[in-house]
Amino acid sequence: MLGNETITSGSISVSALLKTVGSNKAPLIIDVRREAAFSASHRVLPAARRASHSDPAAALTGNTANGVVCYCAHGHNVSQMAASRLCSQGQQAAWLEGGIEAWEAAGGALIARAPDAEERYGAGTVWVTRRRPKIDRVACPWFIRRFVDPRARFLFVEGAHVLAVAAEAHGIAFDVEGAPVTHDGPRCSFDTLLDRYDVNDPPLRRLADIVRGADTASLDLAREAGGLLSISLGLSALEGDDNVMLERGFHLYDGLYAYLRFAAEEPHNWPPKA
Repeated sequence: MLGNETITSGSISVSALLKTVGSNKAPLIIDVRREAAFSASHRVLPAARRASHSDPAAALTGNTANGVVCYCAHGHNVSQMAASRLCSQGQQAAWLEGGIEAWEAAGGALIARAPDAEERYGAGTVWVTRRRPKIDRVACPWFIRRFVDPRARFLFVEGAHVLAVAAEAHGIAFDVEGAPVTHDGPRCSFDTLLDRYDVNDPPLRRLADIVRGADTASLDLAREAGGLLSISLGLSALEGDDNVMLERGFHLYDGLYAYLRFAAEEPHNWPPKA
């Protein structure tokens, strides 16, 4: 079951951290690799913030209710020093066993640092799109919050004003014509977003099939697409506040992603066996 592992002082295994990624159970993850190792790599763990191992508290600008995990290249002295420093300051912090090397070897999802790394590691990114999100415009914010930037902010405006508002707010427009993240032929904005961050995670790519099927009425793309379409339209009919719609939709995508990772092959038959 997800979320049983509590972050305490010491270490956390790759398998334990993997269970939390892509959900509201994930801890705040801090990349504390030495500058040379960080600069030589273009990928980071999902939603990781950046800080020096000598001052990891500089990254404590997000929600730490689920604890903090520091990682370095191999899980040796660098991340252990960082986690220890945070513990001495009263944080629930652990270091990732084996570091990013072990994470990648285990098939853990990684995302590209560019093209918004500075904003991501600073005050947080700003994203702008059309009002009344239903499918693609809920899936994209879910991915951004869970995998890119847990502090990301979303602005919903009339479609004709998205690009202008994004420019004025120094934000990233999405799901409108002319935006850096939008539809590309039959592919949805969610597909484009995964490409933007060079996502290597098969369950996320499978989720993209479901989103595309629901968003473009191509329900034959995935058996789950019809269900996602129905639930998304129902949530939209119930909720007129775009930000509340995101909160509700995030739980839906948390469940879908967990299903694809852990339960897609689980049978559910009737009558149940004695």
